[in-house]
Amino acid sequence: MFKVLLVEDDIDLSDTIKLYLTKKGFDVYCSYSAKYALKELEKYPVDIIITDIMMPNIDGITFIKEIRDYGVKCPILIISAKDQIKDKEQGFLAGADDYMVKPIDVTELELRINALFRRANISNAHKLEFKSTTLDADSLTVVTDGKTFELPQKEFQILFKLLSYENKIFTRVALMDEFWGIYTESEERTIDTHINRLRDKFKNNPDFEIVTIRGLGYKAVKK
Repeated sequence: MFKVLLVEDDIDLSDTIKLYLTKKGFDVYCSYSAKYALKELEKYPVDIIITDIMMPNIDGITFIKEIRDYGVKCPILIISAKDQIKDKEQGFLAGADDYMVKPIDVTELELRINALFRRANISNAHKLEFKSTTLDADSLTVVTDGKTFELPQKEFQILFKLLSYENKIFTRVALMDEFWGIYTESEERTIDTHINRLRDKFKNNPDFEIVTIRGLGYKAVKK
């Protein structure tokens, strides 16, 4: 499930967008201020950020600049009542990837999200192709070199996440929070066990390997 961070101080609009996107299979985090959203991004990786511009304390343009400077590379979509060309230019120059003018049509919003995922080479159609390896989230299978592997759900989710963001380091805490939940009683070494199983299954895979970053976590790299 792909994670959306929605930064919007209009609670009614935020609830409407969250309800629609959740029904479409997205996992939506809502933040009513950019200040709080910055704290959320320190704890959890997200796949896309949707943000307003006119917000209290930290405006959306400043927020985008800060997270881009911080190294956040996921797609960013602005939703704003500001409809002048200079406003859009400011947003794109700050680091946004798309811009929608309010009032928002949620169907169009979903289409734009999917387009941004395609542009970022992130499959939201539940399939991911990594060189000659194909992952299918509907069947939890991995097809590579003419062989099909059916994985347990958690193993598949971890592998799908790593391959969706080649060379991005994911900490054990981030992976635990995403796939086990922040209130899980499972220990972090559970991640190590799942990673070791994946390595054993795909040790001869010609396309990728999972690399340990000592003291931090794991990342997927092309061979």
